[in-house]
Amino acid sequence: MRTLICGSIAYDTIMVFGDYFKNHILPDQIHILNVAFLVPDMRREFGGCAGNIAYTLKMLGGDPLIMATVGEDYQPYAYRLEKLRLSQAHLRQVAGTFTAQAFITTDLDDNQITAFHPGAMNSSHLNHVADARDVGLGIVAPDGREGMLQHASELHEAGVPFIFDPGQGIPMFSGEELLNFISQADYVATNDYEAKMLQERTGRTVEELAKLVKAFLVTQGAQGSLVYSGGRTEAIPSVKAARVVDPTGCGDAYRAGLLYGIANDLDWPTTGRLASLLGSIKIAERGAQNHQFSRDEISVRFRDAFGRSPW
Repeated sequence: MRTLICGSIAYDTIMVFGDYFKNHILPDQIHILNVAFLVPDMRREFGGCAGNIAYTLKMLGGDPLIMATVGEDYQPYAYRLEKLRLSQAHLRQVAGTFTAQAFITTDLDDNQITAFHPGAMNSSHLNHVADARDVGLGIVAPDGREGMLQHASELHEAGVPFIFDPGQGIPMFSGEELLNFISQADYVATNDYEAKMLQERTGRTVEELAKLVKAFLVTQGAQGSLVYSGGRTEAIPSVKAARVVDPTGCGDAYRAGLLYGIANDLDWPTTGRLASLLGSIKIAERGAQNHQFSRDEISVRFRDAFGRSPW
């Protein structure tokens, strides 16, 4: 089944400051803040929710189709997608823009100062779901505001089941708009903080929101995740990671597992555990697209973690 991944393509520039921000930012001088940080450690990673989800879903054996907008600096990402054999048929290059990118500076306490430039992402509404053929499943992940609204509506009108993944985009929408997203979607995926934000904005509990969809999923980091479906709540255990290196992209790896499970008619206990395993594999590597595995490895690790095969 072809899965349409509507979301962002982005570059992440990650810099490490070998000291503590608190030693250089004076609380009583915030009103005239003017600081510079020497960052000898810097790396550039491929990211964006759509790129991250598609990367993991492809390795899992799925058939992802990315729908996103990119800028004039897209060529390095294009070369990467070509090597990964990920279709670029629905990646639209927007003239006069940069590809979305985040600039993240982290200190020794893991505090972060982030600047995000949306760039071409703000033109995501230029893409239309109808242009993608033979799609049986979709996801609307964080992207430009108008693009998210449009793609959710188009998927719903086309009768294509999809996951609504609001992520960091929640503040862009009113409670009414978020309720409309959920009523159009078949599934919702959030982390625990985002679930609380949804409840505050909509005035409804997770249990009430879950009644509007086939399943409402909430990740809780090391505490595992919850699947609200059919009036029941399924607790999904976390999988102990080989090492904890970088949480960036763990949620996207989890969502790839959800999409694979839905596309292949796996039950929720299995789908949730597969998604949990993928998150634990990702967290052991830096960046959102540097983890690697084969289906055989997934089968072995799933059996080791849960005592049975996922397939």
